[in-house]
Amino acid sequence: MDKVVLGWREEVHFPVWGCSVVAKVDTGARTSAIHVEDIVEIGENHLSFDLVTKRKEPGNRTRVEAEWVRKAQVRSSSGKIQTRYVVRATAIIGTLEKDIELSLVSRPKMICRMLLGRLALEKDFVVDVSHRHLMRNK
Repeated sequence: MDKVVLGWREEVHFPVWGCSVVAKVDTGARTSAIHVEDIVEIGENHLSFDLVTKRKEPGNRTRVEAEWVRKAQVRSSSGKIQTRYVVRATAIIGTLEKDIELSLVSRPKMICRMLLGRLALEKDFVVDVSHRHLMRNK
């Protein structure tokens, strides 16, 4: 089976959540991460949170409810260990629809609202770091 070639930055669509986010493809990260704010526990293993989809438009938010699958100890890019909720979501990356895990984190200073990690990439994708947005308009 041929693998889909991604650039180092791609748009990821979340059809159930009704939004899209620009992600940095990060083969150094094991788990994908997404920028959220205002996480609220709303029942056993359920969360509500604001998904902030654009850095330059912080008011552009989508309120999401999701079941969390685990809490994980994650080492951030600054080396600090954080405990994060991890949720599962259906994502469309280019022409492929895939269930992926996302750790929920506040990353307001980062250009991309999301990091797309190795677990989301494995088996289906290869990365061409000399390009970005290879999946646009596909």
